[in-house]
Amino acid sequence: MGPEEKRDIEQAMARSFKELLKKEPFEKITIKKITDGAGVIRVTFYNHFQDKNDLLSWIVRREILDPARVLISNDLYKEAILLIFTGILRDGDFYRRAVRIEGQNSFREISTQCIYQLVLEFFETHAARGKKPASPWMTTEYLAQYYAQSLNYVLIRWIESDYAVSPEEVTRIYEFIMTHSMWDVLEEI
Repeated sequence: MGPEEKRDIEQAMARSFKELLKKEPFEKITIKKITDGAGVIRVTFYNHFQDKNDLLSWIVRREILDPARVLISNDLYKEAILLIFTGILRDGDFYRRAVRIEGQNSFREISTQCIYQLVLEFFETHAARGKKPASPWMTTEYLAQYYAQSLNYVLIRWIESDYAVSPEEVTRIYEFIMTHSMWDVLEEI
């Protein structure tokens, strides 16, 4: 199986899963329902994904974060954040339901981990090589976790607000929060 065929099968299962989640709770979605909707057999699912959570993680990475990765690699950070929010809104019904997935593999955990990987990659690429951190708390891993959680918090709140503001506005707000001190932010509220 070539890379294009693999990607086509994964995308078909992702589409099937997304349509199912729009109609029924996560817990009621079975692998069989996903594969039936994708037109593949059950064993095909396990050749690509471990479980539904792995598929959800794939969707977040491939459909939301990977397109932003290209912009980040070209130092277009604001545009990357806007693309993330725009991608979420494009599949707004799906993410509105996905954000309700709770438990050990909640959407919140999955999306935080996916964002963490992206931010960690960014920090590892841009961190000064051989330089000792100013503090043991200032490692690339710690900082990536901090920034991943902050972006994920804004994403989750925005989805839960039923997309109360446009992607452009939430990007502007997030950019302001991230580029100003807490004291500057207090002056704005």
